[in-house]
Amino acid sequence: MVRRVREVMTELPLGVGPGTAVQQVATVMRDENIGAVLVLEGGRLRGLVTDRDLTVRILADGGDVTGRTVGEACSGDLVAVAPDDDVDRAVHLMRSKELRRLPVVDDGRPVGIVALSDLVVERDPDSVLEDVGAATPDP
Repeated sequence: MVRRVREVMTELPLGVGPGTAVQQVATVMRDENIGAVLVLEGGRLRGLVTDRDLTVRILADGGDVTGRTVGEACSGDLVAVAPDDDVDRAVHLMRSKELRRLPVVDDGRPVGIVALSDLVVERDPDSVLEDVGAATPDP
């Protein structure tokens, strides 16, 4: 039986505007134990910002992060899937584009996000990634 993305995605992921301060987003990521936030303009997906984006595109520059926004840090070249796409399509896109997360978009509006760990657990329910994903980060 073909599984659909909607069956493995996280529904209603956190979304922020492109002018949101990176420090605010990093705090939310820490507090909510998430690694990615959608960047939205007018309810439409503009980008995706990950914890790695914040590190590589903002913190690695050094200096004060005051005034830096997620619009500066987000990945703008987006690849997305639809909720009714089969899981194999998501796997193929993640492999071919070397992605860890894919926004799920329905009629131009974000409805979810699917992470590499979601797909691994889908394919191997006994995967160690299920435990790692559920772990609380160190203080």
